[in-house]
Amino acid sequence: MARAAQSFRRQVFYIPGYDPFPPRRYRELYRTEGAAQSEISGYKLRQRPYKGDGPYGWVVTAQMTGAEAESRIQILEWSDIVRSSMAAGIWATYALLLRTAWVYLSTGALLRLFRLRAGPGIAAMYPVVMLLGQLLVALLAALALGWALGLFLPGWLGYLLGLGVVWPVLEGFRRIDGKFFVHYLLLDFAFTAKHKGRNPPELEARLNEFAALIAAALADPALDEVLVVGHSSGVHLGVSVLARVVAGDVPPGKLAFLSLGHAVPMQSYLPDAQGLRADLATLSQSDKLFWLDVTAPGDGCCYALCDPVACSGAGSAGQTWPLMISAAFTQSLRPETYRKYKRRYFRLHFQYLCAFDAPKDYDYFQITAGPVSLAERFRDRKPSASVSRACYLPGAV
Repeated sequence: MARAAQSFRRQVFYIPGYDPFPPRRYRELYRTEGAAQSEISGYKLRQRPYKGDGPYGWVVTAQMTGAEAESRIQILEWSDIVRSSMAAGIWATYALLLRTAWVYLSTGALLRLFRLRAGPGIAAMYPVVMLLGQLLVALLAALALGWALGLFLPGWLGYLLGLGVVWPVLEGFRRIDGKFFVHYLLLDFAFTAKHKGRNPPELEARLNEFAALIAAALADPALDEVLVVGHSSGVHLGVSVLARVVAGDVPPGKLAFLSLGHAVPMQSYLPDAQGLRADLATLSQSDKLFWLDVTAPGDGCCYALCDPVACSGAGSAGQTWPLMISAAFTQSLRPETYRKYKRRYFRLHFQYLCAFDAPKDYDYFQITAGPVSLAERFRDRKPSASVSRACYLPGAV
């Protein structure tokens, strides 16, 4: 059979953000949201398990615009590293709170991040305010119990015994953290701040493994495209992985990077993030890939329409990437859908991976499963008009 008659074949590597959940969560999200988008947009998607070697994944076959495609989607997992970083107890969490706040305040990073975009800065303050609020509630409960016990015991003894309620109250808050994401967000920021912008050694080793997997896929002549998708914290990991990949041989027109909902400045603004800034500079000037960055002003957990390269002080006259566009939540979601998710900030941060009521040119399932490469799909697309390239790092122009 002639090559032109074959269906389009793609390898997708998905790099999650700071997420302790197993990869099957992303499989189920893709299955349910892909089915919803198929019904809305009128194309066909079929999903089956991937049973070959390598990371966990699935295979999607698609029929869109009269053409067929097959995509193998695999998760580049680092959830085990995330889980090990989330093992802190109650009092250790408050110690992390103090340490993380000190790192961002003492280095001046927090104030600079607020100048860049207020939304993510507010998101960073949310766990601080909430954890201090929970501690206040626990202390007030201890005070009330101490007063009640003081009716029967010597006053000082009642208040001393009342302190015994502090830990159970704080533990109760932690047990319902799935509703508030207070501990989760703090641990996310603490993980980034621990080495002041450097990746820990175990993560660096994992990134080398990811780069080797991507390089092996690029060497497969049966594939038309190798697409790397990074979401949230997975964006800056994707940058560092791909900077290693483009240092080697890459077939022309085959490698693409889709970055979604990035929070790159949360790491790149820390003092020891020189490695990340160098990787941003390398990738932004490479002619070996196509890089599309998608954010949305409605997503308060990302640096919407902030150029992750220029805003990190890594821009240059030779910068080519990324092409930056908005997912335009307010236009691509019905008003009632947007209102439903508007205050569910974590859910809205995952909207890039979900179905849209009226998708514009951004459709996650057409990009990851359709018969057109990312570079071809967005070849003539202009960047969104409101892209910001301001940088507030010391010494930046």
